[in-house]
Amino acid sequence: MHVQDWLDSVPAALVYLLVALVIGVESLGIPLPGEIVLVSAALLSSQSGHINPVMVGACATVGAIVGDSIGYAIGRRGGRPLLAWLGAKFPRHFSESHVAMAERSFQKWGMWAVFFGRFIAFLRIFAGPLAGVLHMPYWKFLIANVLGGIVWAGGTTAVIYYVGSSAEKYLKNFSYAGLALAVLIGVGSMLVVRNRAKKAQAEHAAAAAAAAAEPVSAAD
Repeated sequence: MHVQDWLDSVPAALVYLLVALVIGVESLGIPLPGEIVLVSAALLSSQSGHINPVMVGACATVGAIVGDSIGYAIGRRGGRPLLAWLGAKFPRHFSESHVAMAERSFQKWGMWAVFFGRFIAFLRIFAGPLAGVLHMPYWKFLIANVLGGIVWAGGTTAVIYYVGSSAEKYLKNFSYAGLALAVLIGVGSMLVVRNRAKKAQAEHAAAAAAAAAEPVSAAD
C-alpha cells in the first residue's frame, strides 16, 4: 500500500484523541512521549488532507492545560510524599537531583518556570505536580499553564506542519523514505531546541551552585 493511502486511512478522530490523551497524561506527571506524539501528528496533518493541523494543535493545547491542572491538584493534595512515591516508581525522571533542579527553577522563576517548563522535557512532567506541592497560587499557575500550553502546542504544530508541507513539495512521490526524512527533520528540530534548553538549565544550575558555595569559602 502506498504511504499516502495509509495516511489517508488513519481516522482523524483517533489522532486527535491520542494527542490529547498522551499529552494530558504526560502533563499530570506520568512520563510519556507527548512531544513525539505531537510532532508525529503534526507531520501526519501536513501529509494527509483529512487531519486538520488546527485541531491537532487545539487537542494538544487542551490536553496540556487539563493535564497540568490535574497534576497541580494531585501535587497540592499529595505533597512531598507524592514526589517520593514518584521517585520510587520513575527513578529516571523523578530522581532527587531532578526534583532539586526543578524546585530551584520554581523558586527562582515562579510562574515563568511553568510557562518555559512546557518546552523542557523533564520540567514538562514536573510542572503541574511540583507547582501544587510548592503551593503556588492557582491563578498564577493557571495563567502560565494556559499561555505555555497554547504557545508550545500551537507553535510546535505550526512549525512541524510547515516543515512537512515544505518537504512534500520536493517529494513528488511520497514514499517511506520521504516519510522517514520528514520525521527526521521534525525530530531533529525538536532535539536542537531541547538540547539548547537543557544546556541553559545546566548553566543556570552550575551558577546557582557556585553562588551558594561562595559564602562557605569566604567563611573558611
